[in-house]
Amino acid sequence: MFTIGHSRHALPAFLALLRRHGVTAVADVRSAPYSRFNPQFNRASLSDALDEGGIRYAYLGDTLGGRPDDPACYEDGRIRYERVAATEHFKRGLARLVRGAAEHRIALMCAEQEPLDCHRTLLVARALDERGLEVRHIHGDGALETHEQAMDRLLDNAKLPQQDLYQRRDELIALAVAARQRRVGQTIEPIRPTRENSS
Repeated sequence: MFTIGHSRHALPAFLALLRRHGVTAVADVRSAPYSRFNPQFNRASLSDALDEGGIRYAYLGDTLGGRPDDPACYEDGRIRYERVAATEHFKRGLARLVRGAAEHRIALMCAEQEPLDCHRTLLVARALDERGLEVRHIHGDGALETHEQAMDRLLDNAKLPQQDLYQRRDELIALAVAARQRRVGQTIEPIRPTRENSS
């Protein structure tokens, strides 16, 4: 399993990154699969381009998106990933990914270039890693980073130790994720279905 951020790539460059790592399917985990500034990554345009390139496309933002429409996943307007991870719709989305991984080399796709700034890493990849799936993050230059390496970077950025006598690594990572959410996250509202983003 891979993750990738579309960032501002041109579609040919984005497709080249996927092919470089043998990706055969893209799971779009954006809550709203549209980009005003990068329309080449709007759901329909991206799906068509991937299809032409022989890569499957699946929209999973309704189950694995970082801005669900469940108010219980928010506190003071801020998303709480641990609450999202506990929902049945998130668990269904993960199960679909695991099933798909039996047939495809899947890349979870969101918008942010930096994996540590995105729920695809802080939420979805963590959950997959906890279930024993190997996850690697594709950077904009094509370099790969294992999920463990990404979590090492996260701990370093949060000035937390890689190991601790009194706390398990997963507890340290949870602290680092919470700190990262506070740093990069803004107060947001859930995505509400509209005519444009409900198709």
